[in-house]
Amino acid sequence: MTRTQIQLPDELYRRAKTFAEQREISLAEVARRGIELFIARFPAEPGPGGEWKLPQIDAGGLKVPLEQLREIAASDEATRSLP
Repeated sequence: MTRTQIQLPDELYRRAKTFAEQREISLAEVARRGIELFIARFPAEPGPGGEWKLPQIDAGGLKVPLEQLREIAASDEATRSLP
C-alpha cells in the first residue's frame, strides 16, 4: 500500500472526520472508499482515436413513474407561483 498526503478544506475535513467516527472507520478508509466510488462512476477517457461512449452511472434505486414525476413537478410549480 502506498502512503500519500492530501490537503482538504477545513470544513470538508471536519465532515469527513465526523462521517468516519460515526461509522467507526478511519479517515483513510473514507478516502479510499470515496476514491474507489469516484473512479467506478467515471470511467477512463478513451485513448487517442478511441470511440467515446456515454458514461453509465448507477443513480441508485430511486425510480418514479413518469406520470407521477409530472404531477410532482406541476404541484411544485403551482406552489412556487403563488403570490
